[in-house]
Amino acid sequence: MNPQYSRRRRSSDSRSTPDRVPYSPSSYYSDASSVRSRNPVAVAARSVAGVFVACFTPPETKSSKSITDSEEFKSPSVKSGAFGTGSERRSSSERGVFVNSYNIAKGREPGSVGFTMEEIYKATRNFSPSFKIGQGGFGTVYKGRLADGSFVAVKRAKKSLYDKHLGVEFQSEIQTLAQVEHLNLVKFYGYLEHGDERIVIVEYVPNGTLREHLDCLHGNVLDLATRLDIAIDVAHAVTYLHMYTDRPIIHRDIKSSNILITENFRAKVADFGFARLAADSDSGATHVSTQVKGTAGYLDPEYLRTYQLTEKSDVYSFGVLLVELVTGRRPIEAKRELKERITAKWAMKMFTDGHAVSTMDPKLEQTEVNNLAIEKLYELALQCLAPRRQSRPSMKKSAEILWSIRKDYREVAVSDFRSYSTRIQRSISTREE
Repeated sequence: MNPQYSRRRRSSDSRSTPDRVPYSPSSYYSDASSVRSRNPVAVAARSVAGVFVACFTPPETKSSKSITDSEEFKSPSVKSGAFGTGSERRSSSERGVFVNSYNIAKGREPGSVGFTMEEIYKATRNFSPSFKIGQGGFGTVYKGRLADGSFVAVKRAKKSLYDKHLGVEFQSEIQTLAQVEHLNLVKFYGYLEHGDERIVIVEYVPNGTLREHLDCLHGNVLDLATRLDIAIDVAHAVTYLHMYTDRPIIHRDIKSSNILITENFRAKVADFGFARLAADSDSGATHVSTQVKGTAGYLDPEYLRTYQLTEKSDVYSFGVLLVELVTGRRPIEAKRELKERITAKWAMKMFTDGHAVSTMDPKLEQTEVNNLAIEKLYELALQCLAPRRQSRPSMKKSAEILWSIRKDYREVAVSDFRSYSTRIQRSISTREE
């Protein structure tokens, strides 16, 4: 085993996440760490996040409880209280930092102060309803087109949340995005404060969410090969969060509506509002005790019962996502008969009883190769959905299993195609004779 795969990389590595290497999960992660604590750009981004930690915290509501410990997400590299110096300092009425190492906005150098409120107003046509692409618990997301023609997603916080304090979830997202960088995570471009506006600028992913595609809202059916690719992309992203940042990060809200799909039908994990630093293993801690956050249907029952959060809670949610990819159903189907309302429970019961194929999304073809693949996917899902966290695989292990499933799937599919072509040729030859 590659020794770099088995341990978290240190922050001194300045290389970005590499592209995929076919059928080599270990090499995929070998250069995955992009957290650079000594990089002044990263320090500036974290400083911005830290400045607003004490400034904005929403009141408790029945629908959304805040995290009680305001320091819980602060990693040692996050500095609070100051913006920095030189080009990083702006007037008190308008502040922002641009930390896009991918440099999607033409002409903007990584680390430059890249956005003004005037730009944001122009990009979103004064936050026109026609530019709205999403709505979250703490704000609205707009598609923005910059003057150079490039697109971004603009998250605008609800003003009710930051009259006095920035919502903890909004704050958490800024802190997380500022310190992660991975091919399958939505990129963070900057944060902007202007008067009573609080804006986060992130990568625009143009092709909707996984849930929308499973519901065929975009007019196409995702075949099983594409669904496997998406599952692997998500597994890569979450493995990176768990293993290749300075401190492990638990997403806490892995679900199909938080998986954005690119035009090439690859996946990017979004929405870090519930993200939380994991326990410091160096201190001997095994879990973090915290309020339950997440989405019904995806929540780890052990976390729900004990309030003990670990990386394995994300693994459980990923198991639910695997079932969702196979069945096409939502995690909770309230209108179905009682035994089918909790999709993961129903699907696992059908699988263990030998009827996995009958749970397959009816939009998928029931072929031999598809049937074999869903059996293997359900084997992994069953492990991820184990009641006790100790029985669940790590996300790294889940990713490796998925690589193996996809490799076998492709090999069988090619073999079946060759066999089919041979039969067609023989049939044509017979008719000619």
